[in-house]
Amino acid sequence: MTQSPTSEQIKRWRQYLANERAEAAVYRELAKRKRGEEREILLAIADAESRHEAHWRDLLGEEVGLPKQPDLSTRMMAFLAKNFGSVFTLALMQTAEQRSPYAQDDDATEQMKADEAIHAEVVRGLAARGREQMSGSFRAAVFGANDGLVSNLALVLGVMASGVSSSVVLLTGVSGLLAGALSMGAGEYISVKSQDELLEASTPHPEADQAIPKLDVNANELALVYRARGMSEHEAEQKARQVFQRMQHPSAKSFVSGIEQADHTAIGGAWQAAISSFCFFATGALIPIIPFMLGIATFKASVIALVAVGITLMMTGAITGVLSGKPPLKRALRQLAIGLGAAGVTFGLGHLFGVAVG
Repeated sequence: MTQSPTSEQIKRWRQYLANERAEAAVYRELAKRKRGEEREILLAIADAESRHEAHWRDLLGEEVGLPKQPDLSTRMMAFLAKNFGSVFTLALMQTAEQRSPYAQDDDATEQMKADEAIHAEVVRGLAARGREQMSGSFRAAVFGANDGLVSNLALVLGVMASGVSSSVVLLTGVSGLLAGALSMGAGEYISVKSQDELLEASTPHPEADQAIPKLDVNANELALVYRARGMSEHEAEQKARQVFQRMQHPSAKSFVSGIEQADHTAIGGAWQAAISSFCFFATGALIPIIPFMLGIATFKASVIALVAVGITLMMTGAITGVLSGKPPLKRALRQLAIGLGAAGVTFGLGHLFGVAVG
């Protein structure tokens, strides 16, 4: 005779059932936004979650009861899947799959435990695609805004601690915003422009293929080109022979188009990068000085600036954590500690300077 499940088991199984049902719905919702291979992968994971759902339903039998709400994290993933892009949702799903409770639960089958472990890797791979697509712009946005937030908050608090008037603090904050944003923009322009020039210097010369018909086929100088670009001697000679063979056909492509190039991340225009960096930094740097722009008393304005910057730092830290598949709260607190720590040091130095001058 099969032993009846305990009340604790029934409660746990019902929660598992609700979570599996909701997770399957999340994967199907994400699949609606995808095509081709990614869509098929997401639907396959959804089918696996449905199999897990059936397992808990079978165990519950007549104790299945009314549909139960999934846990908070699963409901959050469902909300993100319906209202936002897949990157945030997949990042959360990756974390959820990695922390599956089935590993410590004897009521889950070994196959289910293995499924969850593999799902974590599948979702990691899908999330990585989205991260790669947005990594450049996201990195510029987060680092630019954070630089503006922390540096201008530190500047404003340092000057305020020296005992100057609110108008001087505001002027200093505006100056810090403009100086920092211009510096960020100029630095990004030079960085991207220099990288473009380096890549251009490594690109085969467009007229180099004109020399090919005059080469000694037996000496095969062309093979040296390919060896210089990283091919082995055997691969280079084989590639060169293929090029000479194609030259005999009118439709043959030039050898330049066939040279194997190292993979490079697509680089945007230097001006576009400079303007983006300027705007991101300026947006972050504006937050600490808004209270002073509103004419609020110096002390109150500094407190409001601290709170506003702290909230923003935690938001950017949490977003970074979600996208990297790490605990968002931990990343938010780390971001807050670093930002306010830097501001605290500057405030202390400003206070000491003010006392010394006074």
